[in-house]
Amino acid sequence: MMNKMIVSNLAHRPLRSAISIVAIALEVTLILLIVGFSIGMLNDSRSRQAGIGADVIVLPPSSSILVGITGAPMPIKIANILAKLPHVAIVSPVLLQIQIAGNAPETIYGIDLGTYNAMRPFTYLKGAPFQQANDALVDDVYASARHARVGEAIQALNHTFRVAGIVEHGKGARLFLPLSTLQELNGAQEKASAFYVKTDNPANAETVVNEIEAVPGMSVYVVRSMRDYLSMMTPDHVPSLSTFIRIVIGISVAIGFIAIFQAMYTAVMERTREIGILKSLGASKFYIVNVILRETTLLAVGGILLGILVSFAASAGIHKRIATLPVEINLKWIVNATIIAIVGALAGAIYPAFKAAQKDPIDALAYE
Repeated sequence: MMNKMIVSNLAHRPLRSAISIVAIALEVTLILLIVGFSIGMLNDSRSRQAGIGADVIVLPPSSSILVGITGAPMPIKIANILAKLPHVAIVSPVLLQIQIAGNAPETIYGIDLGTYNAMRPFTYLKGAPFQQANDALVDDVYASARHARVGEAIQALNHTFRVAGIVEHGKGARLFLPLSTLQELNGAQEKASAFYVKTDNPANAETVVNEIEAVPGMSVYVVRSMRDYLSMMTPDHVPSLSTFIRIVIGISVAIGFIAIFQAMYTAVMERTREIGILKSLGASKFYIVNVILRETTLLAVGGILLGILVSFAASAGIHKRIATLPVEINLKWIVNATIIAIVGALAGAIYPAFKAAQKDPIDALAYE
């Protein structure tokens, strides 16, 4: 009986119910998409770093864990120092540059092809390695998104490059240039942003880290095994990312709270006489509160389902339009968004529910 009454109450005011559902859907969508962007880009970066094949990474002092947001302050001669250490098999200097291409940030790697490829070889889907200074390698995701073909020209850093080869994705960047070329374009001759080190045995990674830190002058640099480095690529270790996510959640909760509060408060005012009839028939305060909160929960569930569907549809649309911009919507954050939306909606309905429960049945029946 109560459930039928609740559904009838919501159906009696379809526009207000629809607005409340859309507001909660917006709350859920905002959480899932923005968090999905953040986590998707972080996990994508971690996956591509792991694919390089290095065992140790050396970065400039006070570097972020996100490779690519630093400059090139390290002398490239450090590679010679590292190569002489025991258990070091390969040292590959890399110069990093970020550009905004289209609607997404893009990290370009300037690489020494011989050493970079020796850590874990490129898988060429089409074309071949660099042949000239203005040649470039692109991965299959980049090629698909930019419609790039072998032999054709592409634009990067206000310069024209020829696509020499298309490689399988997962090797750090999506666009690779010869190290000397990027150094010249950046005015960073004899500089590098990172050194990737391949050991003679992955089990010796920590030993190599200690050896590098023991070299005079190297203690100021950030030196980590790739295993430790990759384990740190979480929202908690990215500067301000956790704060950003909390701000997004706070704004989302405010949207849901205000929408539900307004809808339920107005509904209580409009149903004053109805509430008086229920109380005159013996309905307790708990019964009245229960009715309001159950209506709110039903609205919240509808908004949550709509928000999840919109989020997946938007994610698919974004991936189709911008293949290089990953959005990761996972079960953990679907559950988190669901809990956040329900709690926010119930919080917005508590005051209207208790206001309804406090109404005097005589005054309510006399209300016009």
